[in-house]
Amino acid sequence: MSDVHEQFAVRPYPELTGLGLRLRPWDPESDADVSAYLRGMSDPEFLRWNTPLKFVRDVDSAGESLRSRGEAAEKGTVVSFCVTDAETGGTLGHIGLNEIDHVRSFAIVGYWVLPEARGRHVATRALLLTARFGFTDLALHRLDLGHAVGHEVSCRVAERCGFRYEGTMRGAMFEEGRHDAFRDTHLHGRLATDPEPAPPVR
Repeated sequence: MSDVHEQFAVRPYPELTGLGLRLRPWDPESDADVSAYLRGMSDPEFLRWNTPLKFVRDVDSAGESLRSRGEAAEKGTVVSFCVTDAETGGTLGHIGLNEIDHVRSFAIVGYWVLPEARGRHVATRALLLTARFGFTDLALHRLDLGHAVGHEVSCRVAERCGFRYEGTMRGAMFEEGRHDAFRDTHLHGRLATDPEPAPPVR
């Protein structure tokens, strides 16, 4: 199966542009990128709704996480983008396609937005661009998006981007800050055959 994934490995790493955004690869050797990634992954609002397998709490762990994502991209199982403003180049957040499975033709979407960039439809615009990339460039059939029950902001982002609500998955996500307890999640999904929604008015 690894050979199948490697056929789709991201080489060279792409950049996506549109809707006022530029999605580019993270650079684990850039102090600015590592700092922004650390801020996003350690932000209290992010940690309220997400419990990573490995917490990112300092510069070293942030750099290690970015390098790990780059290695996964080389293997064809992850695509990670630093979301930036197309005009200023300022970092706004992160979005990625995770657990890419080219045999079953699907991936799981994950994203976050830095506090100062919230309220500007950044996640919605980035998700529209990334979904288009997944369905066209990677030829995937399905994208999954899951969020903790109660995370209404993420729910609205999913629905604006054509990810239909498909049900509640019991105990499918770690509880806040814990790896020994679980909470329910809402599952949203979008197929390559679903219509692409119109972008938000900015």
